[in-house]
Amino acid sequence: MSRYLVTAALPYANGPVHIGHLAGCYIPADIYVRYLRLKGEDVKFICGSDEHGVPITIKARKEGITPQQVVDKYHKLMKDAFADFGISFDIYSRTSNKVHHETSSAIFKDLYDKGVFTEETTEQFYDEEAKQFLADRYIVGTCPKCGNENAYGDQCERCGSSLNATDLINPRSTLSGSAPVLRKTKNWFLPLDKYEKPLKERIESKKEEWKVNVYGQCMSWLNEGLKPRAMTRDLDWGVKVPLPGAEGKVLYVWFDAPIGYISATKELLPNDWEKYWKKQKDEKDNAKLIHFIGKDNIVFHCIIFPATLLAHGDYILPDNVPANEFLNLEGDKISTSRNWAVWLHEYLKDFPGREDELRYVLTSIAPETKDSDFSWKDYQARVNNELVSILGNLVNRVVVLTHKYYNGVVPANKKSEEIDIQLLETVKEKTKEIEKLLSGFRFRDAQFEFMNVARAGNKYLTDTEPWKIYKDNPDRVADILYTGLQLSASLAILAQPFMPRFAKNVFDLLGLDYHPSFDSAGNSNLVNAGTQLQPARHLFTPVMEEDITKQIERLHATKADNASEVVVEEKEIPSIKAETSYDDFVKMDLRVATILTAEKVEKADKLLKLTLDTGIDQRTVVSGIAQYYKPEDIIGKQVTLLANLAPRKIKGIESKGMILMASNEKGELCFISPSDKFNEGSTIS
Repeated sequence: MSRYLVTAALPYANGPVHIGHLAGCYIPADIYVRYLRLKGEDVKFICGSDEHGVPITIKARKEGITPQQVVDKYHKLMKDAFADFGISFDIYSRTSNKVHHETSSAIFKDLYDKGVFTEETTEQFYDEEAKQFLADRYIVGTCPKCGNENAYGDQCERCGSSLNATDLINPRSTLSGSAPVLRKTKNWFLPLDKYEKPLKERIESKKEEWKVNVYGQCMSWLNEGLKPRAMTRDLDWGVKVPLPGAEGKVLYVWFDAPIGYISATKELLPNDWEKYWKKQKDEKDNAKLIHFIGKDNIVFHCIIFPATLLAHGDYILPDNVPANEFLNLEGDKISTSRNWAVWLHEYLKDFPGREDELRYVLTSIAPETKDSDFSWKDYQARVNNELVSILGNLVNRVVVLTHKYYNGVVPANKKSEEIDIQLLETVKEKTKEIEKLLSGFRFRDAQFEFMNVARAGNKYLTDTEPWKIYKDNPDRVADILYTGLQLSASLAILAQPFMPRFAKNVFDLLGLDYHPSFDSAGNSNLVNAGTQLQPARHLFTPVMEEDITKQIERLHATKADNASEVVVEEKEIPSIKAETSYDDFVKMDLRVATILTAEKVEKADKLLKLTLDTGIDQRTVVSGIAQYYKPEDIIGKQVTLLANLAPRKIKGIESKGMILMASNEKGELCFISPSDKFNEGSTIS
């Protein structure tokens, strides 16, 4: 039996949970944990609310309440929603708890006493009217890249550029509206550069195990070279810096938030927490630490937090960080500020008892390798055409027929025919395949194979037609229904990680008061002859058109309320170019390639340096897309490469090929990519 410590990203306590969070982190984590438990592994599932940082204080100011009142409100909302949705945390804690403050302070003090931190005095913006230093999000100004007059001090949300507050033109404080001044202040920095080599060696050793987007984003950061980063902030909300002379300073939220995993484990297991977090005498006895996160948190979980743990010396490092990409909504990016989201607590209210339906749909479209899109029409189609018509209908038909012919008592199996034996053998084969996929964090594919078991069951009933042969051959019908009931039990076993509510309902329906082990799926004695079944009932019900219309209208109303008055200058769509010959066209070698690393080119705002896997080689291509894509967001992206373009030097870098992009009337660019995952080097013709 192995020991696992599984964490799900601490949701930020300034708003509720939406479906993007579920698809990106919490459902995959819950599927994995439920699977490990079914395998009999020793696993603890840790989460909690992240309750510190500047956005909390901003929301508190806007609402005229205290930061503590903000986090109390959203902690309860999120905790209740997760519980109602069936996310099976062993503990859902919060970073405002005393044990968290004590744990974070102790780790910071340990590093300080070891001389790990460097003290640096820097100039930061100060609001003389509000009499406080300003965090980046308290500063707005004109973006030097696109001219947006309301860019934040850390990022322009219009063009996506990463900024420093001092980059802004005409900066102003969001607290008073006045122009801030630069003042000197002292903070403590973690010298990430000192841990660059061991971090790089660790991550390189995980190349074959980690997702390509996670590995690539980490290597991009490491190849650019790590720099010291401040681990304290001038702020009055958070974990106080435990040093004399550090009044008015707190720990950087990304220093203390991951420590929330440790403090929550302490809270759960005050006497045994160390065996899940600390190195053991025999390395084989170490727990496996798995972080489930979204792609925007990769750097913090793979570089900054591990650097903290390395500096301390006693803690294990993450074994895997299976980060997902982003989920969009109805073709648009989910935005909490624009209320363009499907909130979990609202879904639970609008669709009571349909937790499994949302779990199923979000897993079906999980953004495991690339961004994906949720639409209400697709939700309706998947529920009605798959859960109702395939899965629920199969179990329901078997139970209904057993009641019709045998008063709901499981008949004895007299003589299995080849088709019966083959069906259960198929289940056993699929179970092994599903286990392999779950172990490899491929939950979407695992659920698809689970549904293939249900499809095989429906085909079995169609082929055997027990309703047609009962009069002439009741013994054969008994064997068919017996086999169908074993299949139904197997489906319940395999469904437990994906749809736990459905699984429990089927167990209850079949009169099973125990949950068989995962690898027992396909056995021929799961439901004993003579067992009294419960009356048949619908396990899933269709989603009505009016329910979907209501949700779509709500979103459209949100979009109308947030309609922008900003006019974007549009460019004329160019006319079709002069004709070219087929012979000239076929000279172009167009191939599918995957972006392995991406980094900005120095002194070139528009250029990114990309490393591409072409299936034949790895090559460097310089592309003018930096105004539209951040380097860390395109790692793992599949693109179309003009592979036989003559090499040329751009800013001193030899570029071998060209990435093909589409451009719209606004001048915006987007990748031309295969709609499905394709092997690198696949030709395009």
